[in-house]
Amino acid sequence: MGTLVEPVLLLLLWQGVWALDIPLEVRQPPTIIKQSMKEHIVDPKDTMVIECEAKGNPHPIFSWRRNGKYYNVARDPQASMRRRSGTLDIYAWNNPEQYEAEYQCIASNEYGSAYSNKIILRLYRAPVWPREILEPVVISAGLPLVLSCDPPPGPPKPETYWMSSCKCLSRVTSQLHYINGDLYFSNVLFNDSATDYCCNARFPYKNVIQQKMPVVVKVLTSEYELAEAAPTWLSPTGSSSSILVLQGEELLLECIAAGVPTPHITWTKDGDALVVRSPMKVKNFNKMIQIPKATFDDAGEYSCSATNKIGYIEHTITVRVKAAPFWLEKPANLVLAPEENGHLVCRSDGVPRPTISWFIDGEPIETATPQPNRQVSGDTLTLRSVTAANNGVYQCNASNEYGYLLANAFVNVLRKFPLIHDINNVKLFFTVYFKSKYGQGNLEGNRFKIHSNGTLEIKRIRVEDQGTYLCIVSNVAGRDESQVRVEVKEPTLIVTRPQSMKVIRGTDVRFECSVKADVTTPVTTTWMKGKKPVTLSWRISLDESNLVISNVNRGDEGNYTCVIKSELDQKSASARLMVMDRPEPPTNLELSDPYERSVRLSWVPGDSNHNPITGKIQYDDDDWLPGKWRNLSLYPGNLNSVILHLTPFTYYEFRVIAINEIGMSRPSRPSKRFQSSAPDIIPKNLKGVGTWRNNMEISWEPLTYREWNGPHLKYLVWWKRKDSREDWRNATTKWLKYYIYDADTFTPYELKVQAVNDFGLGPESPVVIGYSGEDRPLTAPLNLRVSDIESTQVTVHWDPVTRNTIMGELKEYKVYYWRDSSQLRWLWVNRAMKSKAFPENDLEPSGVLTGLIPYSNYKMYIVVANNRYEGPASNNIHFSTPEGVPSAPGSFRIQQRHLDSIYVGWDMPPEPNGIITGYSLKYQTGTLAQYLKHSQIPWEILLFSVRRYDRYTRYRFSVAARTRIGIGEWHTEESPHYTTEIYAQDQVDISTQGWFIGIMCAVALIVLILLIVCFIKRSRGGKYPVREKKDISLEPVDDKDQEGSFDYREEERGLQRGQPSMEAMMKRSDSDDSLVDYGEGGEIQFNEDGSFIGQYTGTRRDVRELDFGGGLELHSPMNTIYSLA
Repeated sequence: MGTLVEPVLLLLLWQGVWALDIPLEVRQPPTIIKQSMKEHIVDPKDTMVIECEAKGNPHPIFSWRRNGKYYNVARDPQASMRRRSGTLDIYAWNNPEQYEAEYQCIASNEYGSAYSNKIILRLYRAPVWPREILEPVVISAGLPLVLSCDPPPGPPKPETYWMSSCKCLSRVTSQLHYINGDLYFSNVLFNDSATDYCCNARFPYKNVIQQKMPVVVKVLTSEYELAEAAPTWLSPTGSSSSILVLQGEELLLECIAAGVPTPHITWTKDGDALVVRSPMKVKNFNKMIQIPKATFDDAGEYSCSATNKIGYIEHTITVRVKAAPFWLEKPANLVLAPEENGHLVCRSDGVPRPTISWFIDGEPIETATPQPNRQVSGDTLTLRSVTAANNGVYQCNASNEYGYLLANAFVNVLRKFPLIHDINNVKLFFTVYFKSKYGQGNLEGNRFKIHSNGTLEIKRIRVEDQGTYLCIVSNVAGRDESQVRVEVKEPTLIVTRPQSMKVIRGTDVRFECSVKADVTTPVTTTWMKGKKPVTLSWRISLDESNLVISNVNRGDEGNYTCVIKSELDQKSASARLMVMDRPEPPTNLELSDPYERSVRLSWVPGDSNHNPITGKIQYDDDDWLPGKWRNLSLYPGNLNSVILHLTPFTYYEFRVIAINEIGMSRPSRPSKRFQSSAPDIIPKNLKGVGTWRNNMEISWEPLTYREWNGPHLKYLVWWKRKDSREDWRNATTKWLKYYIYDADTFTPYELKVQAVNDFGLGPESPVVIGYSGEDRPLTAPLNLRVSDIESTQVTVHWDPVTRNTIMGELKEYKVYYWRDSSQLRWLWVNRAMKSKAFPENDLEPSGVLTGLIPYSNYKMYIVVANNRYEGPASNNIHFSTPEGVPSAPGSFRIQQRHLDSIYVGWDMPPEPNGIITGYSLKYQTGTLAQYLKHSQIPWEILLFSVRRYDRYTRYRFSVAARTRIGIGEWHTEESPHYTTEIYAQDQVDISTQGWFIGIMCAVALIVLILLIVCFIKRSRGGKYPVREKKDISLEPVDDKDQEGSFDYREEERGLQRGQPSMEAMMKRSDSDDSLVDYGEGGEIQFNEDGSFIGQYTGTRRDVRELDFGGGLELHSPMNTIYSLA
């Protein structure tokens, strides 16, 4: 085991300043143990009790003072004191008001007198609301309203709330709120009309609720919408106010504004956005800030702003936090031996700092009997070489303007037989010495020292010092002794010490403090900031022995000390935290050297908060619209005076903002102002446009605030009819638009505008021409016709309309057209209408319509349009587009039905754009750069097959449809990965699978049985009618012909009656994979390159003329199975 090398004090004896609970068998002065509150409210109908209990030996005698004078309880028939107690019972059968007074209890015995607090007795009175007749409140919708409550005062102060229609009105609405008992409406609405607005007051002492007479509110409405209004303050009023709150009391800050729309409330503190931390709460739509227990950190300037789309106002509330006196160190009772020294400490604090007064048995110490061994120094009373004459009860009074504290502490000088209560708590008025451990004699050596108060100090303690020590106390009356066991532990060490840091506000900080200590000794970790313990919260926490501070702020800056305590020793390590933050605002702005276009601005820089700063100067040049600040210039951080270049004749007000890498400081206080004059800027972009057929809107761009040059800017608008001899007419407006009514349709006017403020008129703008409103055109364009008709475009011609029928400015001619039908009767078309505008070009206007669909029938008409309306439609005309090339074939399919063949299928193009005459198909393998074959296929064939060279070759196919005009768009696709080894293996292995062999055997057996049944039936002589027809070959494609040329043969037989053509069969069953469907039983074979071998019977007919009335013979997939079998 290691040793604790630092000195160890064995605190074995009680020191004089320590408090003791003296047994009552020991004679002692009185001590107050129970008393009533300083503010004591009682009900005069009941017995009024004022408590006062005390202890002492001998038992105390009680007396009372009332209003500072002796109160003879025995002579008062309505009052009495309880036996062996100072508790006062007042019955007050008559005139209870006479007992409203200040009371103080005194407990005395032969050793001194103890005094209670001064108790103010107040009578509870039943609340009575005055009977009054309240006139109905009639108010227009949109206006603010305040209904006052004025409840009875108490005591205690009542709680108020409002009700209407037997329902409690909620505070949490954006337009309704109540504080201090009054009901506030930011703006009343029609729904706020009621006949029973009642204020209710609850008195907590008796839990009594009283109701005021109801108020009738009638809201008047109009047919117009609510008039919008800028925010105004209902509570508090004005631009600033102040609140004084005592530490620990509830702080409520409320801002209620009127306006339409209901204003939105926002808060700042000391120029920064308000940071809401627990226990602070923002309630009631930001109207109220609630702090349950105010602290000195809550002091500052709170600004609430009310904003709606009409305006903005601000109110500053200065919060000052004061404090009634509170204890830092309360005086404790002293039990001393004769000739011993002692002192009483009465340390308190408050704002303002309390005044300390000392009393002896209720008498001011200044007028008490002087004692040479007694000395008062501020908050400490010192007694030297005490005697029995120093016995007594000493009172300490700490008071300021917000309250007082009163404490009693007695001094008891005793000569008594020694008694050890505790080895660590021994009375210090006896001779004390120690025996060594195990009673081996007195302690000797330089390492052992016994102090005058009996404390044993062992320096440089060792392992061999561990053991039992005997403490002996004695005086002339006797002796006492006690033992103590000393164990030597490993010293406590701080392994990792906290490091000083310099961080940015808002970051997280971690102070490391790793500890090594004896495993049998528990240690506690305490962090101190300066001399005060760190208060843990959601933001400041401990991670084992490490301190973690999240989101640091300026208040976190300081020296942090990690204090490691065990029962034997204490170690500490410190580090400094520096928080870099936005700089402090500059102060003392001064203007000098003023000229027409410049001024010198000087200031005193604020604290940089550990980060270099630069500066920014802002100006406000509109004292009639205060608070609209704009940036003027930047300056280096080492300057505190700059020359500013300004616009002449302008109101200026400056403020300075310091900037560092963290952010901007709060703005400085504004400087003084300059005077300005009339505007010197012309409003730009003046124009006149009609918005209706008989009016004209005159508009312009506004002047910037810097260009106003004075308050109350307005605009003077001038107009007159062009080319007329009439005088100029004018009007003044503060808006950016002005309307002229009763004007002729589309009439030119001469316009000009100039700015005006309180100092005069600005320069006039140049004259511009504007036009009044347009009306609907009267006539339609005539002689609509087309020429140069192509498959996708056509040229349109028409005759122009006359200018006087347009009723405005000619904007365009607009052609409306739609596809009425296709020349292919069976094709469905989309008849959606489209339009295209053509600006006026010449006396013979024309235009080209593009994007038409070939081989279609179209209709169109034309209208003329001005800037506002379109005129009547012209007559409809019809035209047809010629054939074009078709679109790409649809539904392109690539399939592999056999291992050595690929089948390609497609549908007709969605837009044939004419009569399809055939298809062109080309393909190539994946290894060749050019196409192998280019085949021409008849229009009715929609399927193609290719004999593959091997199983691993991929093909790329391209197919396009043809009309008489040419080949259309190609559709290209590549065959899927049918050719991999795995796929081929899967295809080959299927014939070896057990389930497949079983199915084939079952099918063969069923066919054999059927054949036997037929044979037996035939052999018996029965007739079995069989329709003769040519068998359809299901054999694979013949691979003898490797060239792939087309070979058309006449089929051996004609198409069966009612059997559709191959094209129709494909349309009716796209999913049929059999190639034999392209004839009634005719065999169609494909060579390797995909060419057809077959015959077509009958006359070739257009697919649109086919008769679909007959049935289709659809081949079953089982045919393939039969062929394989």
